Amino acid sequence: MSDQSPPGGWTPRDPDTPPHGGGGPGETARRRRRTGLRRLLPTWRTALGAVLLLALLIGGGLVAGYLLVDIPPANAAATAQSNVYLYSDGSQIARDGEVNRVNVPLSQIPLTVQEAVLAAEDRDFYSERAVDPKAMVRAAWNTATGKGTQSGSTITQQYVKNYYLGQEQTLKRKAKEFFIAVKLGREKSKAYILEGYLNTSYFGRNAYGIQAASQAYYGKDVGSLTTAEGAYLATLLNSPSAFDVVSHPQSRTRALARWNYVLDGMVKKGWLPAAERATTRFPEPGKVRAAAGLSGQRGYLVEAIKEFIVDRKILDDKTLAEGGYRIRTTIDRRRQADFVEAVDDQMLGKLDPETREADRLVRAGGVSIDPATGKVVAMYGGVDYTRQYVNNATRHDYQVASTFKPFVFAAAVENDSRTQDGRRITPNTIYNGDNKRPVTGGRIRFAPENEGQISYGNITVNTATDLSVNAVYAQMAVDVGTARVKKTAIDLGVPEDTPNFVVGPAMALGTLQASVLDMTQAYATLADHGRRTPYTFVEEITKGGDTIPLPERTPVQAISREAADTTTSMLVSVVDNGTGTAALAAGHPAAGKTGTGELDRSAWFAAYTPNLVTVVAMMGQDPDTGTLESLYGALGESRIGGGGYPARIWAAYTKTALEATDPVDFELDLQPGAAQPPPPSSQSNPPPETPGEDTRSPSLRPTPTSGGQDNGGQDNGGRTQGGRDNGGQDGGRDNGGRTQGGQDNGGTGTSTGQGDEDGTGRGDEGGTTAGIQGGTGGPAGSDGGGVVGGPRPPSAFLE
Repeated sequence: MSDQSPPGGWTPRDPDTPPHGGGGPGETARRRRRTGLRRLLPTWRTALGAVLLLALLIGGGLVAGYLLVDIPPANAAATAQSNVYLYSDGSQIARDGEVNRVNVPLSQIPLTVQEAVLAAEDRDFYSERAVDPKAMVRAAWNTATGKGTQSGSTITQQYVKNYYLGQEQTLKRKAKEFFIAVKLGREKSKAYILEGYLNTSYFGRNAYGIQAASQAYYGKDVGSLTTAEGAYLATLLNSPSAFDVVSHPQSRTRALARWNYVLDGMVKKGWLPAAERATTRFPEPGKVRAAAGLSGQRGYLVEAIKEFIVDRKILDDKTLAEGGYRIRTTIDRRRQADFVEAVDDQMLGKLDPETREADRLVRAGGVSIDPATGKVVAMYGGVDYTRQYVNNATRHDYQVASTFKPFVFAAAVENDSRTQDGRRITPNTIYNGDNKRPVTGGRIRFAPENEGQISYGNITVNTATDLSVNAVYAQMAVDVGTARVKKTAIDLGVPEDTPNFVVGPAMALGTLQASVLDMTQAYATLADHGRRTPYTFVEEITKGGDTIPLPERTPVQAISREAADTTTSMLVSVVDNGTGTAALAAGHPAAGKTGTGELDRSAWFAAYTPNLVTVVAMMGQDPDTGTLESLYGALGESRIGGGGYPARIWAAYTKTALEATDPVDFELDLQPGAAQPPPPSSQSNPPPETPGEDTRSPSLRPTPTSGGQDNGGQDNGGRTQGGRDNGGQDGGRDNGGRTQGGQDNGGTGTSTGQGDEDGTGRGDEGGTTAGIQGGTGGPAGSDGGGVVGGPRPPSAFLE
């Protein structure tokens, strides 16, 4: 049978090529099969189906939520509970949270006050819906991912949270808030919601609602509030406690910025004429009127603990104010009592404000920390929280003065720093300590005055620390690098945002305004061999059966042990031989530093034993105006220095606090060369190689003078001090120079004292003591450790 031709119109089929125009069903399926990564992607039909299903589920969920969630009765927070604060042993410090709320109708609240609140919190309140879905999604995402508690909620949502729910940041609460707000927005008027919001919001000072806030801050009913006052109360809603410029003066700049934001918002919305805005001045709020239950130290402790909890984001301000928390603190009940007793015995009991006007100005603050754990075991905030509401232990408006100097030296060791002529900086490095000696090597011209205008000539760093010589430390800061000094201070624990923490040679003199608490943290790092453990006030927080998680406090090696321990070795000398000898009364080996602020407005003593760190500060402040004042004449003394009352308070407290423990010596690892004796004066202060030319390092050159220091020919005669107590104050004069030997208890005779080459000072008919140094050319005396050619100033001029 012969092959037949295909029908007309048919194309011959190649067995290896599909027919033109496609093939049968099987062939089409084979050609459209998805391969590779495309197999993992849904088709458009699948994707569309998933989107529709998701939309159906969301819509169904919203409808179900709206139907199932009812507007509940007022929550327990609307009649807020108390928080209970406990000592570390579980005994009670105080309770807070007695509700201060008086509801008022919206008609009694001035329109400008209402508008100020809207400008601060929700400017489109009257035109927007009850909920803001975008803000809700953002808040839910932030909560789920742990990025914080940013909200952006409408006033309706905030009212629901305040009155019907609570302040906890959970997805469940957010969902309830959403549905209740939607229902409330449909069933209630905007005026009803705004009135409820103003009557339930927390404004700080334990004030719930605008009426209670008006009384707490301005002592008047809400109907009498001015626009400026209303704007300040609206400002507080953002951060109720932190923006109280009376309790937290360090936050004044931020509070004023927020207040201006509120007023500017009112102008933008047309609620406040620009001309009236231009003449509006900040309305200073009144004093804090503390609850009787927070008298004495209790109020200071409670406020400091609250601030710690909020700043560490353990709980936010409003959640904590809701109450019901049991807060066990690190405060040791016995040591807290010891601190109060020490201040009372050593300072408060000696004040006589009726006789001495300056005694009205005296305040004190102190903090004590266990360096191994970072736990704050005691804190002294002031005479009484109900009388002086600002906590002197946490405020940031006084200079820390010479208590900052150890950080400069620690930075020098940490960075292996050298002087301008290449000598490694150690305790035995020689610097020139002349009064008003210009700092060399820096871009800023600076010639600091020494305390008492005393010139010391060439002295070791150790002695400059003993006597707190400004000229030496200003030069050292430049030698190290002021940026490095600041970094070391921050590493030790001084907050980077500390007021007036400006890089420059003057920072070495303590111009920054760190709090007593901040300085205690930094000194605790030195005490623990350079290991910084963040301080804490809180052991445990519980509510009901739940325990609130606390932040991790992992210790870090902030600076090397060598840098910390070498610094400690010099601070031991300050207590043994220098300006801090009053601390010897504690009966325990101690390291410390004194400081006296500008114009004597503050006096500091920061010191530690191996197992307890305490900083004490005295401060001058007018009790009526709040202005910072000098302490001249207080307690009947011409001047108040850190080595006086603050050091005596420190010693009395430390002695009692550690009475159950044996004295423990410091175990120190020093930098190479730190323990070596200083070089002889003849080597440390060589003569010029060429007449008329001084070839010494710039840091060793004295301030140019005519005829020597004090007409005594300091370079030729040299000065050392001896027989100071009734033993020849003027000393023997030899060739125009003064030589005075021993410092304390030396020379009680009537003849002039003499300074021998071996550093011994004596009065002709009195006893002998070791002097700070011998006369020119002699070796350093045993007491001072190497003063070369310089005197020890009178005690009134010691920091």
